[in-house]
Amino acid sequence: MILSAAADGEPFIRWDWIGNHAGQLTDLTVHHLKLALLPILFGLVIAIPLGVMCVRWRWLYPPTLGIANILYGAPSLAFFMLLIPYFGIGSGGKADFTIIVPMTLFSLSVLVPNVVDGLRSVPDPVRQAATAMGFGTLRRLVQVELPIAVPVVIAGARVATVASISLVSVGVLIGNGGLGQLFIDGYSRDFTTPLVVSCVLIIGLALVSDGVLVAAQRLLTPWARRRTR
Repeated sequence: MILSAAADGEPFIRWDWIGNHAGQLTDLTVHHLKLALLPILFGLVIAIPLGVMCVRWRWLYPPTLGIANILYGAPSLAFFMLLIPYFGIGSGGKADFTIIVPMTLFSLSVLVPNVVDGLRSVPDPVRQAATAMGFGTLRRLVQVELPIAVPVVIAGARVATVASISLVSVGVLIGNGGLGQLFIDGYSRDFTTPLVVSCVLIIGLALVSDGVLVAAQRLLTPWARRRTR
């Protein structure tokens, strides 16, 4: 997507440019949010059962964490390049998974340890009390252990979400990346307005997403609110 150029000698911020491109900015923001948040959702779907298995079989945790850290340490652009033959290049449709799949793998290095730590933080007397009340393993996990682990899991999700919102911009180098397109557009034409707008929107998305996760934690842990009062 190429946005219209500005003439030389323009002010630092062109407010009229922002108004004229409001529709395009909205589309880029929504697309950026999709590329950033879907990996966190998929990462949680993978990390929660994987974390449960790591708590159940302790020998599984070190190699799982090691693999997750190795994946996180891999250059993101190299990951994108490896997936281009399978999902394609560009923005939208199947090509989005060229970004989403690596971002999902990156999120596991944060989400898996937090799931494991959250489940390990459940006091043994609580588990024993649930078992004494007739709770089976699955019911105890769903109704007792996971709710208690929610604050620790969401703390990891907050870190992973903010990192994902920032890192998605790298995808612009393969024709995707949401608001990252404004970086290339502004830099290539020495036009500061797209650069400033993209930075403000990315920071805004990170703050809003973090606030939503904090609110979700409060909703999922009503006993914590009552204890605070």
